[in-house]
Amino acid sequence: MTEQIFSKNGLYYRMNEFRENQLTLVFIHGLSGSSSAWLPYENFFKDKYNTLSLDLRGHGKSPKFKNYSDYEMGKLAEDVNDLIDHLGIKNFVLIGHSFGTLVAFEFLIHHQEKVRAVVFISPNIAVGKIKIAHLFKPLFNIFKPLVGFWKFSPRVGKHIDYSNYKNTGDWNLRRMFADISNTGLRAYFYGTLQSYEQNFELILERIKIPVLIIHGEKDTIFPIENSKAMMTKIKDSKFVSLPNADHILVLNNFSEVSNEISKFLVEYKNAL
Repeated sequence: MTEQIFSKNGLYYRMNEFRENQLTLVFIHGLSGSSSAWLPYENFFKDKYNTLSLDLRGHGKSPKFKNYSDYEMGKLAEDVNDLIDHLGIKNFVLIGHSFGTLVAFEFLIHHQEKVRAVVFISPNIAVGKIKIAHLFKPLFNIFKPLVGFWKFSPRVGKHIDYSNYKNTGDWNLRRMFADISNTGLRAYFYGTLQSYEQNFELILERIKIPVLIIHGEKDTIFPIENSKAMMTKIKDSKFVSLPNADHILVLNNFSEVSNEISKFLVEYKNAL
């Protein structure tokens, strides 16, 4: 794997040795996480596919930004698009987890013609409508004006070793503290509020490419019912529920998730 910084916007990214005419898997991590969550998947797929993982702006080793508007979903999606164009990638599958699925949805709105297929892991199409958002959104909006007065630190974070946090639940304070302290309160706060503003219900019926949806039945952050509703509206979709998985299934259920992705890619090999 080679690690690089995209000169246009300072984004960190990591890739294996790309082989021409081979399908590329583009991994997008969740809120306050980083590309290091995908390391086991990169190793799993590296012999059969090109792999690309990146740190979204404000996360991991990518630069932090000062303003709320800097974390708009459109800007995160365009960061991904700019990097893909820069690398000349033409044949790829988007794979997103949680917050990363929101970035993927936004990407599809503007660039679906570039994507061969999508894997949504623990997705949600309208975060602002779930119960936890009803609890936290009013509080976050109260403090939003104050965040602009916080001292801004452009300090770039690091990569968390997620092997230390396997089998931690949705609300594990030790993992959450490691993630948020690394990302910083500003990026976490703004990212959360931006997610509450998203509603991708209208795009579902416009998705014309193969889609795999993977969701844990014990997810207490983005309830599985959201994925079931997605499945009924996306024409060419496959839905997989994991009985013993929660929201952190990328870390906790690597074997099941990687195998489901692998089967999906083989099943749609001709289409891809």
